[in-house]
Amino acid sequence: GSFTTGRRYAGVFGNGDASDDSSAEDQDGDAVGVVKGLSRTLRDLWLDPKQAAVGRVVDKWWTRWTVLVVLPAALAVAWCALPFPQYDLPDDDDDVQGFSFGLNALGHKVPGHGEARVEINFWFFLFVYYGFYNITALMWVTKVFNIYSLNWWPQSLGFPFTVSVIAAISIAAPIPIYYFPESRNFTKHNTVWICWTFFTMAMPLIMAFAILLNHERHLGLRQSLSETQRIFTSSWWTGETETVVGRDPQRRPAVQQSTFDPDAPLEVALATDSMNRRELSLRKRWIPASFVRFIWFCLALFIGMLAYVLGEAYAETYLRTLPHTTFATIVYVYSWVATVHILDGIVGWILGGNEGERVGSYPLGWIFKLYFALTYQTYVRALYARLRSPEQFIYLQILSSSFLIILGPLTMSKPFHYVLALLSINGQTLPSYQKFCARNIFIKGLAENVSMLTFLGSILVLHYGSNKDVYPYFAFDQDNSPPQDSSGGLPIGGGEMYDFGLTFYASLVTWACEIVAGWIVRRVLWYGWNSDVTGEAKADLAMWPELLPTGVVVMVHVLQNMLFSIVRLKFH
Repeated sequence: GSFTTGRRYAGVFGNGDASDDSSAEDQDGDAVGVVKGLSRTLRDLWLDPKQAAVGRVVDKWWTRWTVLVVLPAALAVAWCALPFPQYDLPDDDDDVQGFSFGLNALGHKVPGHGEARVEINFWFFLFVYYGFYNITALMWVTKVFNIYSLNWWPQSLGFPFTVSVIAAISIAAPIPIYYFPESRNFTKHNTVWICWTFFTMAMPLIMAFAILLNHERHLGLRQSLSETQRIFTSSWWTGETETVVGRDPQRRPAVQQSTFDPDAPLEVALATDSMNRRELSLRKRWIPASFVRFIWFCLALFIGMLAYVLGEAYAETYLRTLPHTTFATIVYVYSWVATVHILDGIVGWILGGNEGERVGSYPLGWIFKLYFALTYQTYVRALYARLRSPEQFIYLQILSSSFLIILGPLTMSKPFHYVLALLSINGQTLPSYQKFCARNIFIKGLAENVSMLTFLGSILVLHYGSNKDVYPYFAFDQDNSPPQDSSGGLPIGGGEMYDFGLTFYASLVTWACEIVAGWIVRRVLWYGWNSDVTGEAKADLAMWPELLPTGVVVMVHVLQNMLFSIVRLKFH
């Protein structure tokens, strides 16, 4: 159903006879009320989400767009717009620069991956730019653990102290690498920094795993388990009072009668086999279901972070081999599509959709589906900055929109679900499966909108802002009319239509086409299967309010990945 605010604000009218002191008090009271309202909104939407508050926000399209599209895009664009302190390149780089300008004189632009044009301040990068990047990554991991209903930090230390220590380590560790000339060369590679962030994100995972193993190792030593300790055992999930009974007070097992039997050696093998089977049975009973569930969760999170590193390697390979033909561009895009969808499918299988299936968490599946959808979209958006003609935009958009309009309704159909069930790929009922399909279509549209808005905002602020030389990928250098060779073409080939105007306006047209294609698919699903894509998404967000802050943090993190992969690092 529709969510309403359930509250009306009465107008307050001033009294002409009131004193100035009364007016001042009223103004102070209004200011205090505004502050309390903002703090309540901050708490109910982002810190401790409430169903009613989240339901009100996502019910109307403009507030839903504000929090799910505009907010994460604005945060990512503001982050990349932070002005770097910049310095001119030293004289020993003149040869490299001269070679680049020489190519430009022949009609070829600076290489697509962007040779460094300026040196930047290492400390600003480390503490401000990279610091915000790592904090967002840690917030993403923490919010995913919140949905899993598990704290990854030691209870004795608390969250603020633990996350501060990890953040400090993530910032302090690269400093020695910068100071040693032998290792400084590593600092200019984006992949090295992203791999370090990968390790930083893995620290909470390692700590949670260590805490879990420590609790399991001491379970047999405890007569009674606290509620916090029981969350790591099967008793918390089954409702039992205890998982492990107190240890038998006997220090050694009772002596069996067969001990004094002269024929006992003949039974050693049989006794050993029996004891091994008993120990194996006890070991199986000792490993709680929550432990196995946590291992599946760790695997899903690890694959998600691995996709983040693979995406950087993919982008680096593409950027270092520019320019590309239309065919090569399409191959790049859809090979990345295949890679993301394979990893997405594996994680989706691990998380499951029903209780008891490995992790069995629908909210976690929602978040990871958003993560993979946006991971794919961000690298496609970055690709748009290197399309060299309107035809390449048209070809990619025709393929993308056609696949959505055709495959969206096709995957919702009963025959398609029957084939998946026949192949044992999907074990859900048809209504449950169709709900998942509707959720996926909403998430795909959300990823398209937020990634395109971020892309358009970033090329504006980077092309016209102070960080233009730090992001040469978005510089859009416009060459003078180059000389023609004897064959009538450019001496180094292509790119004469490649500029900021083509990229910006063609991307706007592409975005409009994506919105229209999404609208068509939703109408087809509504009239064909009575499936309300937006309504299902609103119900999900209202039922699991933690999806809202977690989704926003995940989107900001993935959008930062796109921008971080194209910054050129050469430190002063």
